[in-house]
Amino acid sequence: MSQIFTRLINNGKGIIPTDHKGIFVTLFFAIFTTVTGVGIVVPLLPVYANDLGATGIYVGLIFGSFSISRTFLLPFFGRLSDKKGRKPLIVAGLAAYTIISIAFVFSENVESLIILRFIQGAASAMIMPVVQAYVGEITPAGQEGYSMGLFNLSMFLSLSLGPLMGGVIKDIWSLDAAFVCMGILSAIGLWLCLFLLPPVSMEQAGNTNYQIVPWSNLLKDKILISIFIFRYAYVACIGVIWCFLPVFADIEFGLSGSLTGVLVMLGVFVSGLLQIPMGWAADRINKDIMIITGGILSTIGMMLPYWSSSFSDLVVAVIVFGIGGGISMPAIMAYAVIIGDEKKAMGSVMSIMTVAHSLGMLTGSMAAGLAMDFLSLRLSFPCGTLIMLIGTIIFLSMADKSFSKNNYPVT
Repeated sequence: MSQIFTRLINNGKGIIPTDHKGIFVTLFFAIFTTVTGVGIVVPLLPVYANDLGATGIYVGLIFGSFSISRTFLLPFFGRLSDKKGRKPLIVAGLAAYTIISIAFVFSENVESLIILRFIQGAASAMIMPVVQAYVGEITPAGQEGYSMGLFNLSMFLSLSLGPLMGGVIKDIWSLDAAFVCMGILSAIGLWLCLFLLPPVSMEQAGNTNYQIVPWSNLLKDKILISIFIFRYAYVACIGVIWCFLPVFADIEFGLSGSLTGVLVMLGVFVSGLLQIPMGWAADRINKDIMIITGGILSTIGMMLPYWSSSFSDLVVAVIVFGIGGGISMPAIMAYAVIIGDEKKAMGSVMSIMTVAHSLGMLTGSMAAGLAMDFLSLRLSFPCGTLIMLIGTIIFLSMADKSFSKNNYPVT
């Protein structure tokens, strides 16, 4: 596997400069282990909360509380990493993740789950946008799509592996065993970053010559706004799937934990497989077309569970949704890296994109929870369909007017 990964890094023009390959590999595997641990409990928390008597809105809050704390802290930590460096925040966030993972073992009610997820969201704000900013900084111009696609492979594969592992661990051992595994994997990610990342003095961020761009400058960028909206819509759909597909599969079809893990895993796994080829394509063809095509497929994939009558129908739905994300997300993140490099504000830009992720997860899960409580569980999925459709239309309306008038390439 290490040989395959080395070939991927060395693909084409040499995606990462030689002196930065160690950083890329460390960040890749640190995020892979950490997110695998988080993914282990993704298909288990909604069912666990439902068993504790949680209503749909409380199930949404378990996922939403994570997004609330992360949303408010992301701009602060992203800007702080531009000023002070990336490594301290990454290490602190991973340490907090490890501690919180073990605390889940002692959780006995829905309220404690919500509180722990709230704290975990704060730790996440220190990790993901800062790591993505680090990767963006060491990426050569013209290789943004491939670089982010390759890095996103760590997240997509870990999120696909994690739910599958979680279902199997719960079926064989217990839910507590899944939480312990999450803590162990988070600790491995902490060790990798603590001992293998170079000191802050060797980073571009934190350098005295690194200028901090005002927020007003970033928030006026129409391209940044358009990709923010699209990412928000896409992740809102993920929030619906992660929160309510496990409950839907359990109540409507009586699926085991393992099969539920397969469902949650499959869409993410398909997206992960497409990250590298679509990242390569994003550096060479029109990014707007890729994003719009992915948006259309994701919209269709979100609607399909409403008409599902079997496990195989749900499989088709998550695959279609996964293909949509696999096509659109590398192009979205390529634009983010280009903007971050252009404005010399990589951490701030990545924090804005992660705010879109957090808000999407929050509003998607909450909207679907309200639909479940006041309408029906099956109607949770058309809520995601509507959000994804609106996000795609907004991006389409802004693409023709904005992208061709800026310095950011569309091809």
